[in-house]
Amino acid sequence: MSTARSALLADGDRCRWVWNECVAKAKAVHAHNKAHPESTLTCGPAQLDKMLTEARERTPWLREGSSVPQQQIIRDFGKSRARAQKDIKGRLPLKQRAGMPGWKKKREAAPTLNYSRRGFRLKGGRLHLAGGIVATVVWSRDLPAVPSSVRVYRDSLGHWYASFVVPADVRPLPRTGRVIGVDWGVKETATTTSDAHDLPHAQHGRKGQQKLSRYDRMMARRKPAKGQAASKGYCEARKLRAKACKKVARQRQDTGRKWAKHVVTDHDAIAVEDFHPKFLAKSSMARKAADAAIGATKKALIEMGRKHGRDIRPVHPAHTTMDCASCGARTKHALPLSERTYTCTACGVVSPRDKNSARVMLVRAGLDPAGVEGVRPPGALLQEAA
Repeated sequence: MSTARSALLADGDRCRWVWNECVAKAKAVHAHNKAHPESTLTCGPAQLDKMLTEARERTPWLREGSSVPQQQIIRDFGKSRARAQKDIKGRLPLKQRAGMPGWKKKREAAPTLNYSRRGFRLKGGRLHLAGGIVATVVWSRDLPAVPSSVRVYRDSLGHWYASFVVPADVRPLPRTGRVIGVDWGVKETATTTSDAHDLPHAQHGRKGQQKLSRYDRMMARRKPAKGQAASKGYCEARKLRAKACKKVARQRQDTGRKWAKHVVTDHDAIAVEDFHPKFLAKSSMARKAADAAIGATKKALIEMGRKHGRDIRPVHPAHTTMDCASCGARTKHALPLSERTYTCTACGVVSPRDKNSARVMLVRAGLDPAGVEGVRPPGALLQEAA
């Protein structure tokens, strides 16, 4: 494995060099076109592929590595640049734009190698990559189909992973005739129309904060001066901190996936608040909102629902805390966060604020149940499907 690791690191260095050359070429073309408005110079994949061919001819070090991941890094660069240009032409606000691809620094960018179908093969449980690299894989599960591509990358702990792209495998679950609405929050990560499926705030980050603070102090004491190489003690402290962060991230992911499987198993249709928690990063609830991992939990719920053939209906979050789930009336002013009980001035219904919002999700998604909260009449979903 040490031989494969060395070869992967060497190919990672070559791909990083190719990426930085693409960035330099794009910047040069942009500066030239800005100075000469009549110029028609472009920096597309065709021009970058030609640049790579010429560079491999005159650079033996670059030619020692396989051309497959180097060509794929050009494709990734092209997609990243096209996305940024699309956001600029669409006049999106600056904070919502995808930034132009920038430089990849040696000590900051983790190596990532993409191989298309012609660049890898599986034989005897081992992964054979272009360039004569053979890696032994510890499989997390069997592949459901023949993969079309693979991405080999290293995480912050120095562990290597291989991520295969295969067709989605839908595994339908038995129908239950039940529906549920999901509202995201900070006090509770997810509030639903069913009390048995609420997701309380697990506070994994708060529980691991003591270790993180300790490793932060270790790194601060051992931080090298500007221009000096990091010491062995600093690298060790940085690795310990990365390990603690990784543990918290895995705990959040595990909690979200288990809750999503529980919700998807018990309900046929799910109305999910299409909530984007990015704005919370600039509020006083930033730390608690990040610890709740709302985005990761929402993604896990949607992916789990699609995997098992459930009906997932995203709902726009505007005014969900102001509308009444019973009569549809809307309050004249936004409710402050300190007010946790919703009282409708039109019909007089009183309910917990988050529970009312979860019920509003059902109403807006067209899944408002008749009778018991969270349960539709028998056969209602079957009639709609017919």
